[in-house]
Amino acid sequence: MSVSQASATAAAVPPPARPGQTRLGWIGAGVMGRSMAGRLLDAGFAVTVFTRRRETAAGLLSRGAVWADSPAAVANASDVVFTMVGHPADVRDVVLGTAGVLAGLARGSVLVDHTTSSPELAVEIDARVRERGGCALDAPVSGGDRGAREGTLTVMVGGSEAVGASLTACWQAVAGKIVACGGPGAGQRTKLANQIVIASGMIGICEALVYSVRAGLDPETTLEAISSGAAGSWSLSNLAPRMLAGDFAPGFMVEHFVKDLRLALDECRRLAIDLPGLALAESLYARLLEQGNGRLGTQALVLALAAQARCHWPAAQPPQSP
Repeated sequence: MSVSQASATAAAVPPPARPGQTRLGWIGAGVMGRSMAGRLLDAGFAVTVFTRRRETAAGLLSRGAVWADSPAAVANASDVVFTMVGHPADVRDVVLGTAGVLAGLARGSVLVDHTTSSPELAVEIDARVRERGGCALDAPVSGGDRGAREGTLTVMVGGSEAVGASLTACWQAVAGKIVACGGPGAGQRTKLANQIVIASGMIGICEALVYSVRAGLDPETTLEAISSGAAGSWSLSNLAPRMLAGDFAPGFMVEHFVKDLRLALDECRRLAIDLPGLALAESLYARLLEQGNGRLGTQALVLALAAQARCHWPAAQPPQSP
């Protein structure tokens, strides 16, 4: 079926989501996902959950979420299904697999993918969902573990603005800002732009801290001096203090960030553009991955740069299991 034919069979814009009325499904309960799903429960929504390991959803189940045995079963019990898993292959499996969301999605239902994933896959999923008479949004988020806990995330939405607007009550529970970025895949492409900014910025932050230590400065004083000026950023304010404390527990894991950077490099190859800062960041983070540090937080980049500069840095704390 062509995209134009699929459009003809797509469902109408769903009614506004309302706590106590709209049934929500949630797939994936990692560092970000469990906080976001928890905030939807706190907002009064009924939530059905599925994860690869049931024990990771134990906290949500104890707060009133209902367990389902497959993504298809989640979809069958929900008006809106949210997915937040690790990699594009995971998205493909939980959405398009034999027992995936699509197998249980009813006409008029909505699928929202919060995973940072492939823009091309987002376009494919949109077409497949519209063939079923449903609606799909690609809606990756930014703001880290703290933003997920506090409900201050930024959501970058690709797909129908009207469908996105129907989920206002859901967005209000998890986010401080929602941006309609364009058609299918636009949310994912906007998130890749976000990751490109963070990647090069993290190199600068780590290099500045390593320099301050080797130059004999007090790094905490240096951080205080530069955080409120032109060098200020979310990463500098939130992750640099963790670096100085030797706290490398994940808000966002290195292995997931490497995945994002490689998705961005794939886009660059498709567009025939060269972004040397992005390529450098990917190579540095890949070094962490090769050293077995993939489940540390992205702030662990300072370990690689400190070692290269022969600069002692506090030992990493063991990463928390997602």
